[in-house]
Amino acid sequence: MVTMNISLSDALKNFVDEQVSQGGYVSSSEYVRDLLRREQGRLQLRSMLLDGINSGPAGVADDAYFDDLKQKVRKAARRRCEATVE
Repeated sequence: MVTMNISLSDALKNFVDEQVSQGGYVSSSEYVRDLLRREQGRLQLRSMLLDGINSGPAGVADDAYFDDLKQKVRKAARRRCEATVE
């Protein structure tokens, strides 16, 4: 693991210390790593949402759509089940 030093104001240092003690973190490093992982996840989600928005209109998600989807899932599950029995 690589070490990185950061400078914080007293107010931010106090905030991090509070989060560590109240949030059940072992150290400030663990807290910061958690924040960074959450930010990565947020950015990935944002990217996926933008991809979805830019992909154009989707089909209608009505009862027929979900019935067809359930049927496809059941068929795939049966095929997997049959493959494991053989």
